[in-house]
Amino acid sequence: MPLLVPISKSLQTALEKLSRETGEPITHLISNALSHCFDVPQHTLFQVSTSGALVQGIYKRAVSSSFLLNYGDFGLGTFENLDGEMVVLDGAIYQARSDGKVLNITDDAGTPFAVVTHFTADQDQSIVSASSFAEITKICDRYRDSDNLFYAFRIDGHFTHIHTRAMKATLDGLPLAKAAAIQPEFEFVDVDGTLVGLWAPQFSSALNIAGYHFHFLSEDRTKGGHLLECSGKNLRVRVDRLNDFHLSLPESEEFLRADLTKDASEDLAYAEQLHKKENA
Repeated sequence: MPLLVPISKSLQTALEKLSRETGEPITHLISNALSHCFDVPQHTLFQVSTSGALVQGIYKRAVSSSFLLNYGDFGLGTFENLDGEMVVLDGAIYQARSDGKVLNITDDAGTPFAVVTHFTADQDQSIVSASSFAEITKICDRYRDSDNLFYAFRIDGHFTHIHTRAMKATLDGLPLAKAAAIQPEFEFVDVDGTLVGLWAPQFSSALNIAGYHFHFLSEDRTKGGHLLECSGKNLRVRVDRLNDFHLSLPESEEFLRADLTKDASEDLAYAEQLHKKENA
């Protein structure tokens, strides 16, 4: 929320001078100063494990959910044994389960993979209407000024259609592509909610899911999951440009011995898409 604080004329002059010299808005300069003062990182993406490890079937707890909140209030991931989809929004963690339920996780739960950030919007835009997820991503492309940084996207508003999926809990060792083939899918219409998303550059494909990755959570916190398709109107788009990346790697025996040299992009792409034939 906006914070109104009176400052001295000399401080105001110094801020204006620094803004002219650096090209940074005064609000960013103040935010960065407060970040350093209170040791709260801004524009930093914190990631647990790698997408390649997920593809190999490494689903055991790497860290706890409470640990994640030390590094961000916004993000996405999954839970131990792929037990549903994780949505981190406004400092709370939600689990969209394969039975269609959404739980607010207040006790510690394990996660094998997650990405979080302390969301601080650099841009605040709007979408009058979008007929598909592809159209939304094309609009989001306008708000990225580089293909070599990470971006967090928060999209709030009314969705005329939402199509999601949620992974079923499975055992370690089952490849992600096989686990994805039996994922339950859900359809929602005329629902208010939030898309929590990340765009990752192509060079990060060995670690993350390159391109866009969104999860959905309804405003009443009863519907959610990994986003497959959507349409909406009167959407508010906020963008956080992330230029700092921190990676926390598991030290489990499974991770240490896994062969992570293989290209995981095809299996990741398969896991991300619709699987109507398998679910028919």
